[in-house]
Amino acid sequence: MKKIIALLMLSISFVFAAINLQTASKEELMSIKGIGEQKALAIMEYRKTHKLKSADDLLAIKGIGAGIVENVKKDVKVSSAKKTAKAKTSKASKKLDNAKTKTTKKVAKTKAKANKKVAKAKTKASKKAKKVEKKTSKKAATKAKKQVKKQTKTKK
Repeated sequence: MKKIIALLMLSISFVFAAINLQTASKEELMSIKGIGEQKALAIMEYRKTHKLKSADDLLAIKGIGAGIVENVKKDVKVSSAKKTAKAKTSKASKKLDNAKTKTTKKVAKTKAKANKKVAKAKTKASKKAKKVEKKTSKKAATKAKKQVKKQTKTKK
């Protein structure tokens, strides 16, 4: 079942995407009108030692003529390794930038949460300090009153 799905996906990709001569598999090459198994293998062998810059480069392969080259031009794109590398690098850079942005946002959220917690803790601490201060001042005031009473009693 998995093989059937894979073949179906592969065949759909042939309909919607152009084939890259530099990287195409044997099956992808065979999907081009006029290219069978032997010619696909010949193309794969040729590209081991030669770079395919255009579909016209296939004329150097024995058994491939102008008619097949025209069919190839309809279905194939030829890209240089530099373009492919640049595209991959560009995609990787975009992914990295997205990851950095997400990380930066997460860090900012975490910092904001931490700052809120610190502010709450400071507020609680200052409230507690005020309560302690009030209690302390009440005790001090009570002690002072008692001392005043004692001094007044002793003076009498």
